[in-house]
Amino acid sequence: MTAPTENGTHREQREHVAALHAYLTRYELVTWTSGNVSERVPGEDLFVIKGSGVEYDQLTWEGITVCDLDGNPLDGVRAPSSDTAAHAYVYRHMPEVNGQVHTHSTYAAAWAARHEEIPCVLTAMADEFGGPIPVGPFALIGDDSIGQGIVATLQGHRSPAVLMKNHGVFTIGPSAKAAVKAAVMTEDVARTVHLSRQLGEPVPIAQADIDSLYARYQNVYGQR
Repeated sequence: MTAPTENGTHREQREHVAALHAYLTRYELVTWTSGNVSERVPGEDLFVIKGSGVEYDQLTWEGITVCDLDGNPLDGVRAPSSDTAAHAYVYRHMPEVNGQVHTHSTYAAAWAARHEEIPCVLTAMADEFGGPIPVGPFALIGDDSIGQGIVATLQGHRSPAVLMKNHGVFTIGPSAKAAVKAAVMTEDVARTVHLSRQLGEPVPIAQADIDSLYARYQNVYGQR
C-alpha cells in the first residue's frame, strides 16, 4: 500500500495527533517506532493515523496520513500504520468512537501474554474503566481481524481498553486524547495490580461500589 503525494489536507488535525504521540513516549508506553494514535476527521468518512515505522522524535504532521474508512491512504507521504485496517474497522462499526490508541506497554502487555483480564481492585480502575479491563481474542496483524476483536470485546462494555491476547493494548475514546488517557491509565493500573499480586491476592471492589465510583467520575469529577 503506497500513500499518495502530500496535499496538506487536514493539517491542523494531523499536527494535533502528531503531538499526542508525545504522551506515549512520556509515559513509556512504546519502544522504538511501535504504537500509534488515530483520530476520526469530524464530519467526514476519514481518519488520520501515524505513519508506519516513523520514529517518535521525527514525528511531525507529515508523519500522519489521512485515510478513508476502508483504510485506504488519501493524503500523506508516509504509508499508514500496519494497524490501519484495524482502526478503520473500529471506526466503521463504532460510530461513537473518535479516537484510538495502540501500545505494547510493558505491564499491560504482560497481562495480555497471560490471556488474563485485569481485575477491578482499585478505585482508579472503577473510575476510568467501570470494571475489569477485558481480554480480546488473538489476531494477526495486517487485516481487520484485530479490529473485529476490539469491536466484539468492547461493544456494550464500559472499558475503553482491551488487552488483545499475546499482543498489547488497544484503547478507544470520544477523542484521540481520551484514548491516549485510557492507554496511560491501562499501563498504570496493570503495573499496580501486578505489584499487588506479588504480595497476595488483590481484593475486588463490590459491583455496587464500582457502579457508584464510575458514575461519579464520569459525570461529576473535574471541570464541567
